[in-house]
Amino acid sequence: MKTQRIIDAHVHIGRSLNFDMKETDVLEAMKKYNIEKVLVSNSESAEADHEQKLLPQELQISQVKSLEKSIKFANENSGKVYVAPWFKPKTEKISDELINLIQKNLDVIKAVKFHPYHSALDFDDCLMEPYLDLAEQFNLPVITHTGTGENDCPEKVYNMAKKFPKVNFIMAHMGLGSDNVIATELIAILPNLFGDTAWVSMESTINFIKKIGSQKLFFGTDLPIDGIDTYHHNPRGERSLYQDYFEKLPDLIAQEDYENLMWKNALNFFNLD
Repeated sequence: MKTQRIIDAHVHIGRSLNFDMKETDVLEAMKKYNIEKVLVSNSESAEADHEQKLLPQELQISQVKSLEKSIKFANENSGKVYVAPWFKPKTEKISDELINLIQKNLDVIKAVKFHPYHSALDFDDCLMEPYLDLAEQFNLPVITHTGTGENDCPEKVYNMAKKFPKVNFIMAHMGLGSDNVIATELIAILPNLFGDTAWVSMESTINFIKKIGSQKLFFGTDLPIDGIDTYHHNPRGERSLYQDYFEKLPDLIAQEDYENLMWKNALNFFNLD
């Protein structure tokens, strides 16, 4: 991999469903692939399984407990690891304990995270609104998984971005499993809509930059969903699409655009140290 600064704005920890994303794997990948900083959310906040059935109570982990684990990881790796609390709008309300935990840890908390699919909840449902009010209160960007389903399609995020114009929204994946065209078109419309590159092809990213510019897109990957070598290959040894970002993309777009995408946007937008 060519030498360059990299900030990964879409990283996970946590053992949930069939995922076991270890903190040690994140740190080892950062060292191996020269990743300067990461923004982490804890998948243990998942409310529903892969069939969108709510997890039984004994498997539900509170959003406070999930956040405490993320904060501990960030504090143990100061200046490298930052946090996006993964919220549970379907099964939990906002507690004073949660508000106080956020208030006391704004040095490491730089965004908030939602996963409409694994909450089995439409992103524009009214249950989301208190959490978006909270994001606005703390001036924290909202990162949300987007796919092609009813819960998580880019149009739902667009609806809420119109309703909450003071909140910045990041469409993670820009419609996972799609050609990313709809997400790109919607991001172009509203000033408070952004995207990330997790499982987004290099070609879609180039098209995004041609249409919108490089200021509204963040490099993100889902590390370590495919293990320590998520940046390089999956567990079957198949080449990762992120290799295109490291090896090919620098020669296909302007240096300024590349630096914006790979680290400058995240550094400034999330106010990382």
